[in-house]
Amino acid sequence: MTSSSPSGQGADYAATASEAYRAALRVIESVEPRVAEATRKELADQRGSLKLIASENYASPAVLLTMGTWFSDKYAEGTVGHRFYAACQNVDTVEALAAEHARELFGAPYAYAQPHSGIDANLVAYWAILATRVEAPGLAELGAKHVNDLSEGDWEKLRAKLGNQRLLGMSLDTGGHLTHGFRPNISGKMFHQRQYGTDPATGFIDYDAVAAAAREFKPLVLVAGYSAYPRRVNFAKMREIADEVGATLMVDMAHFAGLVAGKVFTGDEDPVPHAHITTTTTHKSLRGPRGGLVLATEEYAPAVDKGCPMVLGGPLSHVMAAKAVALAEARRPEFRAYAQAVADNAQALADGFIKRDGSLVTGGTDNHLVLLDVTSFGLTGRQAESALLDSGIVTNRNAVPADPNGAWYTSGIRFGSPALTTRGFGADDFDRVAELVVEVLSNTQPAAGPNGPSKAKYTLADGTAERVRAAAAELLDANPLYPGLTL
Repeated sequence: MTSSSPSGQGADYAATASEAYRAALRVIESVEPRVAEATRKELADQRGSLKLIASENYASPAVLLTMGTWFSDKYAEGTVGHRFYAACQNVDTVEALAAEHARELFGAPYAYAQPHSGIDANLVAYWAILATRVEAPGLAELGAKHVNDLSEGDWEKLRAKLGNQRLLGMSLDTGGHLTHGFRPNISGKMFHQRQYGTDPATGFIDYDAVAAAAREFKPLVLVAGYSAYPRRVNFAKMREIADEVGATLMVDMAHFAGLVAGKVFTGDEDPVPHAHITTTTTHKSLRGPRGGLVLATEEYAPAVDKGCPMVLGGPLSHVMAAKAVALAEARRPEFRAYAQAVADNAQALADGFIKRDGSLVTGGTDNHLVLLDVTSFGLTGRQAESALLDSGIVTNRNAVPADPNGAWYTSGIRFGSPALTTRGFGADDFDRVAELVVEVLSNTQPAAGPNGPSKAKYTLADGTAERVRAAAAELLDANPLYPGLTL
C-alpha cells in the first residue's frame, strides 16, 4: 500500500507481511485448497479493479492479520472485568484498548467495541435509548429494580410501552439507511416510524422541515446520518431540534467516521459532541475490520454496556483486537492527511462528472461520496452498475430522491473515494476515473427483455470494456494495492 496506507512502513514491512500470508495460505491449503485459491484470487481481483464502492476500503495487513488469531476461539459474554466465562483476561485487554482508542480518537465519554456490524451497533443504540427512556422510568414507577421483579400484567404493560415509541429518520431514497426506520428492516417494525426527506429543488436537508416534522410527530428518537447523502450535516441544528421535542439524538456516522476521526468534519459537523449516542462501522472510511462501534454520553453508557446479551451474541474477540489496531492507526497524524485526501478526491470526482455533463444529486459533494443520476444516459442503475463492472469499475447502484425505478433497479450509481485514496490515487486520477465512467455509460444502451424494455438488460458497444479496462490498468499499476506484498 502507498503512503496513504495505515501501515505503509516500506519494503521490510511488505516482506514480513508477504511471509506471513504465504505461510497462512499454505496452512489453509493443506485443509481446503479451494479456499486458499479463492483468497489469492480475491486479492488479484481487488488489485485489478477500480473499487469505487463508498462503503468499502482496504484494511492494513496488520489489521487483517489480527483477525486470524486464537482470539477467535474465545467466548466472552459480558464486559471488561465482568464476564460470564472464565479466562477472559486477554480479551479484556484488547476490548479495553479498542474502547480507549475510540474514546481518544473521537473525544467521546464512553465507547463500546462489541457490535459485530453497523446494524448491530444501531440495535444496541435503539435498545439503550428504550432502556434508559422507557424501561428505567417504568420500573421506577412500579417500584421494581429489574424486569424479572414485575408481575405478568405489569410486564405486559411495559412491553407494550417499549413497542409503541416513535422514531424519525432520513428516508431511504434521499440518503438514509434501512436501519433508520425503513419498514422492511427491524427498526421499522420496532418503532412507529416516519421519515424526513430533502428539499426537492436542491437535494439538501431542510432543517426547518425536519423541525416541523419533529414537532408534529414528537419522536422519542431522532436519527441523523446517511449512507448516500453527498453533503455534510449540521449536527448542532439536529440536536436543537431533538432538544426542542424531547427526543434523543442518535447519529449513524458509519459512512463518514473516517472524516470525523481525521478532523475533516469539526465543530457543528462533528456529530460526537452533539449526539446522545453515535454509532459507526469500523470499516468504510475508518479503514478497519468489518464491525461496529457505539459512542455515548454517560447517561446512556450503562444501557449500551448491556448490549450483550441485550441484543448481541458473544463478542468477536478477534475482531475487537483488530478494531484496536485500526483505531490506533487512525490516531496517527498520517490518517488526517488521508481523510483530507478522501474529501478532496471525492470533490475531484464530482467535478470530473460535472464538466462531462453528468447529473449529480445535490449538484456535487462535500464528503466522501458522489451520487450520479444515470437517467441522463438513458439507463437504470442496474444497467449502469453491470456495464461498469464489465469494464473493471466496481460500484453499486443506489436510489435517488423520488426514484421512479425503485430500490432494486434504481436510477443512480453511488461512488466513493476512500478505497482508491488508500491506494494513493490523487485528484488527477479521480478526474480520469470520471472520464472512464462517462465513456462506459455513454457507450451503453438499454436492451429489450422478453416482455418489452428491460430495466436490467443492456448492450455495451464493442471494444468499450476492453478499452476502459486497459486505461484503468494504467491507473492501478501506478497506484498498486499492498505494494511489495507477494503470495
